[in-house]
Amino acid sequence: MIEGFEAPYSSMAISIVLTHHERWDGSGYPQGLKGENIHIEGRITALCDVVDTLTSDRPYQRAWSQDDAAAYIGAHAGSHFDPRLARLFEDNLADLISIHAQFHEDPAREIRILMEELT
Repeated sequence: MIEGFEAPYSSMAISIVLTHHERWDGSGYPQGLKGENIHIEGRITALCDVVDTLTSDRPYQRAWSQDDAAAYIGAHAGSHFDPRLARLFEDNLADLISIHAQFHEDPAREIRILMEELT
C-alpha cells in the first residue's frame, strides 16, 4: 500500500508496517524477528497498538480499564514487548493516560453516533 511512496518519514512508516506485529521473543510475524532485530519504531508501535486496542471500545469488545491494560503489558514484557519499553510505559503511565484522554478518538462511538443519525 505504501510501496513507492516518497515522503520525509516514509522509510519509518514502512518499518512500522513491517515490524509492529513482531514480538520480542520471536513469535510474531511476518518475519519472526526477535529482540533488538525489531526496529525500535516497530517495538514502540506494537506496544501503543495493543494499549489502544485494549483501552478502546470496539464493536466486538468493551474497553479494558487502564489498570488492566497496564497489567497486560507488564505480564507480557519480555515475551510480546521489549521489557525496557514496557518498564518505560509503566513508569510514565499517568502521563500517557492524560495524553490518551486528550487526543483519543473512539471509532466505535463515532460509528454508533453515525448509525443513530442514519436511523
